[in-house]
Amino acid sequence: MTGPNPTDRGKLGSKIHLVTDRNGLPLSLGISGANMPDSQGLQPLVRGIPPIRSRRGPRRRRPAKLHADKGYDYDHLRRWLHSRGIRHRIARKGVESSQRLGRHRWVVERTVSWLAGCRRLHRRYERKAEHFLAFVGIAAALIGYRRLIR
Repeated sequence: MTGPNPTDRGKLGSKIHLVTDRNGLPLSLGISGANMPDSQGLQPLVRGIPPIRSRRGPRRRRPAKLHADKGYDYDHLRRWLHSRGIRHRIARKGVESSQRLGRHRWVVERTVSWLAGCRRLHRRYERKAEHFLAFVGIAAALIGYRRLIR
């Protein structure tokens, strides 16, 4: 027996969490340790979504629907989203294949690949998490700028 799978061990490094709109523009960003479960990052990200101007009525303070992958498949997260009035579509563990990303979840993967295109984010050089989060924010602003000038 060779022991546990090397990918299951606690790793050093950082993970970038983000919430995007339907077009792939980042709305809320966060970072965490690579060994932290994804499910612990969902609530701060949803709370961090800024008010969005709508054509009619007051500004929207929450999304109408949220698509997520299998890392967020927990009953307490589903209940939390339901209590906030957010419809959710979370991939289920053991039911849906991880080969296909789905019609809506690939947008987030595309945005993550846009972020990975920034050399400064490819490998973390900063010791402080605040500095790394600032670089992630600058990269997200550049993504938004590029989408605007198209």
